[in-house]
Amino acid sequence: MCIVVATGLNATGEEHMKNVLEDIPYTDGHMGKRQLVDEKHLLVMQVALKPGQQVPQHRANSNVHLLIVEGHVVATLDGKDTVAAKGNLFPVGIQTLMSIRNDSQENASFLILKSPNPSEMDR
Repeated sequence: MCIVVATGLNATGEEHMKNVLEDIPYTDGHMGKRQLVDEKHLLVMQVALKPGQQVPQHRANSNVHLLIVEGHVVATLDGKDTVAAKGNLFPVGIQTLMSIRNDSQENASFLILKSPNPSEMDR
């Protein structure tokens, strides 16, 4: 699987691309993350979880889709566990109480796609 995110044009009109399978932001001790796209109508982030790491419980602050790019995770959505594996794409409704954890012995990474960008939600 190769996933490339186009992040816009630079000053010379060349497209900036990021391969989300390269330089995955794994860190020791806590989840790793990086922002890939930050536009008015779309926010895309990548989260990396080593075994045992998790995204703390919170409420979805926009319409969200999660795309698993490596490994598998357990997403707890409004108290119900859902196992998602590489290649799975699933929606998370706005204000859903959610947490995501890596219960496996392998690294896991996923994209978070938010539309609209939460920064536009109160406008």
